[in-house]
Amino acid sequence: MTDAPTPTAQQLADKRRTQVKGALGRYRFMANFTGVFLLILCAEVIYKWVVVKFWLTDLTVPGWMDAIGFIHGWGYVIYLGLAADLGIKVRWPAKRFVLTLLAGTIPFASFYFEKKNTDEIRAQYDL
Repeated sequence: MTDAPTPTAQQLADKRRTQVKGALGRYRFMANFTGVFLLILCAEVIYKWVVVKFWLTDLTVPGWMDAIGFIHGWGYVIYLGLAADLGIKVRWPAKRFVLTLLAGTIPFASFYFEKKNTDEIRAQYDL
């Protein structure tokens, strides 16, 4: 059996920084993706239920609009996984963890939390 050299504290810190940087990039992309599609979904719901149902009943709803909710839903599932991955890597407290996970369901919240989390993580890990 060969003895592998024990990694130094600096090597471990560099490895962790690299892992956090990758997780942060993936999280940022999905936070923005989810936020944009949530806003589009809100506009779709307003169009379907306010404009079409109550004001202009002769309009029809295009079939492609049904895909918006589907795209946002699956994007949110991926966002949950990537936010959880980042939260575990940077050891968020439970409250921060839950609020970040819920941010993908509240319009504009994902943008706010993405910016706040990114600024703190970049400062903490010197990215």
